[in-house]
Order: sequence, then structure tokens, then C-alpha cells
Amino acid sequence: MASSSASTVAGYLKELPAERRAVVGAVRRVIRQHMPTGYREGMNYGMITWFIPLSVFPDTYNKQPLMYVGLAAQKNNYAVYLQGVYGDPGLERWWTAAYKATGKKLDMGKSCVRFKSLEQLPLDVLGECIARVPVAAFLARYAEVKGSARKARRST
Repeated sequence: MASSSASTVAGYLKELPAERRAVVGAVRRVIRQHMPTGYREGMNYGMITWFIPLSVFPDTYNKQPLMYVGLAAQKNNYAVYLQGVYGDPGLERWWTAAYKATGKKLDMGKSCVRFKSLEQLPLDVLGECIARVPVAAFLARYAEVKGSARKARRST
């Protein structure tokens, strides 16, 4: 499944074959156990997401809730989208080093960590990474990055 049209997390999980549901379920449990207070779980972008609701922060670039973490069963792999890592160079350095210290190979784009099996993802490192960014810190970093982008557009 590349993207789901499910409107609920339960619906998304029900669409998955049992083996893929088990992997997504295991990663989801770790994410939920370590998720700081204030983020909500739901469906967006065709995947399970944890986000800041628009009622808390409506000033997003795309008028969608500000996503912190996403989790998807893609066609050829699984993916965890770590927006907090993508937006924070210090956290990105920590994540990369902690991941590599486990001896596992990191397959990552800007925010997308791809893995083909549960054994390829260090769940303890993932949990610690997610726990490191409370809502207030994520919003502060978002405002900082958004402000830098506005300044760059004005100077061109």
C-alpha cells in the first residue's frame, strides 16, 4: 500500500495484511509509549500521523495539522517520518549517531526512515528520539525555520 484512503487508524490497520499490521502495530506502540503530551494521533497524508491539532496551532504552511511523526506501510518497505529530526540539525546528529551505534544500517531521506523489517529499526532509539521533542520545542523550531524561510524569500 503506497497511500491509504482510510479515515481512521483502525481502518488503516484493518487494510493491512496480518504480517504488515504486526510490524506497523509494534512501531506504533513504541511511538505511542514515548510520544510527548499534546500531540494527537490520526490519519493524514494517507498514513498514521501524530500532529499538533489546528485548534492548538492553526498557522501552518499548508493549513493541515503540523505533523510531528508519520508511520506508513509503503509498497516495498515501511516508513517512519521524523519531522522533528528533519527540522533540527542537533537532533539529526544525535539520531544518526545513536542509530549507527546499534550496528543497524540507516536508510533515511530528509525525514523518512525506511526499513523492510522490524529488526532493521532500533525501537529503543526511535522511542528516545520521539520523546526528546515536546510540543513547545517543536513549535519553537517550526517558527524558527519558517522565519528563516521568509527572510530568504525576501532577500531574493
